[in-house]
Amino acid sequence: MKITIIIFVILSLSACKQYAQKETIQVGAEQTQDYLPILKGKNVAVVANQSSIIHKTHLVDSLLSLNINIIKIFSPEHGFRGNADAGEIVSDNIDEKTGIRVISMYGKNKKPKANKLMDVDIMVFDLQDVGVRFYTYISSLHYVMEACAENNIPLIVLDRPNPNGFYMDGPILEEEYKSFIGMHPVPIVYGMTIGEYAKMINGEKWLKNGIQCNLTVIKCRNYRHNSLYELPVKPSPNLPDMASVYLYPSLALFEGTIMSVGRGTELPFHCYGHPDFKIGSYIFKPVSIEGAAKHPKFENKICYGVNLTDYFEVILSNKQLVLSWIINSYNEMGRDDFFKSSFGRLAGNGKLQKQIEQGLSENEIRKTWQAGLQKFKLVRKNYLLYDDFQ
Repeated sequence: MKITIIIFVILSLSACKQYAQKETIQVGAEQTQDYLPILKGKNVAVVANQSSIIHKTHLVDSLLSLNINIIKIFSPEHGFRGNADAGEIVSDNIDEKTGIRVISMYGKNKKPKANKLMDVDIMVFDLQDVGVRFYTYISSLHYVMEACAENNIPLIVLDRPNPNGFYMDGPILEEEYKSFIGMHPVPIVYGMTIGEYAKMINGEKWLKNGIQCNLTVIKCRNYRHNSLYELPVKPSPNLPDMASVYLYPSLALFEGTIMSVGRGTELPFHCYGHPDFKIGSYIFKPVSIEGAAKHPKFENKICYGVNLTDYFEVILSNKQLVLSWIINSYNEMGRDDFFKSSFGRLAGNGKLQKQIEQGLSENEIRKTWQAGLQKFKLVRKNYLLYDDFQ
């Protein structure tokens, strides 16, 4: 089993590298000449996690070495060092390496409170997003922007490439399905960097009462939306490699069903399965993994399913979500309890579940998205900072 897993990962990484960007992409954090002058002499707060790096050095360590006065760190889901499980409540703490107070933005405190910002002159936001609506870093971005706007604090977003920024797909989120895993009327895959997304939040006046943030975006260099960017650091514990990042937009819909997506294994978001599943020959057993999957679905139970490690190339080629996996699973399981209440929040509407239950094909479902996608495409165009994929 271990040999098979190693082979799958090697194949995944080597295949991904075939699509690597030839020009060297420089992330916003590397453009220190563009933002250090703004930070000098100010009390700085930083929103960061393990993905916030300049080459191999953490952004916070780099800024401290350049005599920037960082007085506090705000951390999103998974914590500042990225070792908290998905959905786990992260408490405030002191970073052992720097001695700086880390304030959690997950759980009950998703939005920085005014009393935590009284001594802050400027905020820096640097998180590696993966370009998917239910990946919560864009929700954290929303609340940071809102807090900065309410407290008259300028915000600098250090932009990073979107590894799924080469396409746009999925249903548009409807208002009644808003939650922390989907706050804005965008498709599941929205094809924007986090800097572009910040501009859209501001420009569309999605913050409370239509307020706007004093926003500066430090752009990447040599990035285009048709670039395929290989992440230097995993963005969260359950996205360990590029195959999982490419498969995530399609497979995460399974999180709102009775199926497992391999959390608690060495290949999360490479597979799907269930103890009673009959399709596929892949076998996996989820176990509790500290910092990645504490008590995962079907813990210590054998699951049968499908391994999709090599299928990420389907995403790269077709540039769209794959619905056939969840449609086939629903038809095979034949259970009324296949969908959970959270599925609507992930889909962004109540229609997708009904469409699958009614037996619509993937193409028939996809056609119902097109009007919304075309409308969003026009909105999106207003905020792009880089050459588009079309």
